[in-house]
Amino acid sequence: MKELVEIIRAYEEAKLNDIQTVLATVVHVDGSSYRRPGARMLVLESGLMIGAISGGCLEGDALKKALLTFSDKTTRLITYDTINEDDVSVGIQLGCEGIIQVLFEYIDYTNHNNPIELFKTACAKRQKAVAVSLFDLQNKKNPLMGTSSLLIEKNKLVSNLTNDINTLINEQALQVLSAGYSRFTQIKIGENVLEVFLDYIQPAISIIIVGAGNDAIPLTQMSDILGWEVKVVDGRNTHAKKERFISACQVLVSKPEKVLEQIDVEDRTCFVLMTHNYQYDLQILKALIPLNVPYIGLLDRKSTRLNSSHTDISRM
Repeated sequence: MKELVEIIRAYEEAKLNDIQTVLATVVHVDGSSYRRPGARMLVLESGLMIGAISGGCLEGDALKKALLTFSDKTTRLITYDTINEDDVSVGIQLGCEGIIQVLFEYIDYTNHNNPIELFKTACAKRQKAVAVSLFDLQNKKNPLMGTSSLLIEKNKLVSNLTNDINTLINEQALQVLSAGYSRFTQIKIGENVLEVFLDYIQPAISIIIVGAGNDAIPLTQMSDILGWEVKVVDGRNTHAKKERFISACQVLVSKPEKVLEQIDVEDRTCFVLMTHNYQYDLQILKALIPLNVPYIGLLDRKSTRLNSSHTDISRM
């Protein structure tokens, strides 16, 4: 999710300055590779690349393909065969043994449902979503190829495709939302069979750090590196100051009984209680327990040890 957020941020700046962009997406891997399907990279016409589609081995050739895409403003599918170490298009000694399909899409700023606008919608709503990318292994310039649709939980499919195709895709996307993981399928359109990559997207983890002491500062920094949304809450206005924390962090001054009135608690929200004030932490904990929060972390001290249910945050 962090990579996607950075791509969206770069896209917004490029759009504001009328700089052309191309989105490169790994849509299929047969064998092994450094990045899996769903890895994305935004290429600006200046040559700047945000994100990655490999461990650094494919990016050089990907830049060349992106420059071609700038010139013809089309969508193309490129196959990288990393099994063949003599393949000069991807270099040698990559350490991978796979065939990687990468979709290159010119981003049309006039299309309000272009791929990155779809991702913006998914991120803004903080709901689970499925992004749908079509590609054709036989006709690698098929005009139907591209990241064309998005299904957001509890909402209808947003799509650039016809109703007939949407009907086929919608059923598959609903299955992906229910299962909670990405998958591949095929659809037949006339005489053509298109491959479909249904990419399951979850909102970023939202971490609420209750406590604005000095030990909370590195935790906010680490959380930001991981791409999590960060909020810091404390009852002390001397500690809960915006300038003490990363710029992306929201800082709240609140009494413990008012904290949850200011925060949306979702199934991707976790809490770390570290005010060093036993009564403050205890009040927050009592309010959280009925909400079935997936993760609650506590500062531990034997004399005031509290028991709570924990979920491995890395699995959220």
